Amino acid sequence: MNYINSNKEAWEDNFENRKGNWGDEHYVKLKEGGLPFFNADMKSELKKLDFKGKRVAQFCCNNGRELLSLMELGVEYAVGFDIAENIVQQGRDTAAKAGIENCDFVACNILDMPSKYHGQFDVVLVTIGAICWFEDLQPFFEVVAKCLKDGGVVIMHEIHPFENMLPLPGDDGFDEDNLNKFAFSYFRQEPWIENKGMDYMGGRGDSKTFTSFSHTMSHIINSLSANGINVASFKEYDYAVSGATTVYDGKGMPLSFYLVAEK
Repeated sequence: MNYINSNKEAWEDNFENRKGNWGDEHYVKLKEGGLPFFNADMKSELKKLDFKGKRVAQFCCNNGRELLSLMELGVEYAVGFDIAENIVQQGRDTAAKAGIENCDFVACNILDMPSKYHGQFDVVLVTIGAICWFEDLQPFFEVVAKCLKDGGVVIMHEIHPFENMLPLPGDDGFDEDNLNKFAFSYFRQEPWIENKGMDYMGGRGDSKTFTSFSHTMSHIINSLSANGINVASFKEYDYAVSGATTVYDGKGMPLSFYLVAEK
């Protein structure tokens, strides 16, 4: 589990060195409403679900912008969990500025979830770039299952595992004239080691070490099933949601997915 501790340090360091006031103005969009931190397809899917009076958790919530956005659908109470203490604090600050009082944030390792949250939630939300930070998804979804009430659901909007086969612009092997060229195995087991920081936060071009992992779609679904969580709905999209691989949008490749599964 040493990689989790080093990732915590890397996230907190990256946030401290973010560009300008990244994230500080999210409360403005939250006040405007309209589910501002979800894309069009996700907005459409979320509006089909009933959140009124529900208790919602988001695992790996970052600064909470998506969870706070979801509150406008009638959520009774929500908690965002993330390992980086300073990023979680920005979530608290954003909630206060937006006047959202029924949403809390907790800094912790998801795999060490405090037992007081077991059986407390109707919905667990997992969004873009969350599951890659866990070497094995079985214990991750074990925690999800423990935190869900019976009949509760997991909502996932994530990067499609297929995307991990594709070289990014600037990578060795990237060829703008041949976007059907794969650079990595779908079944890659070795971790991804990065020291370039998170581009979306801006800031400097280097950072402490981030360690992440690829997962096949079968590993995702089987890990859910092994913990008594069964897929009810699954959709794939031909566009990236990570921002890193938009050059492949509309080329016939699965780049993102939406999944709902029930305990």
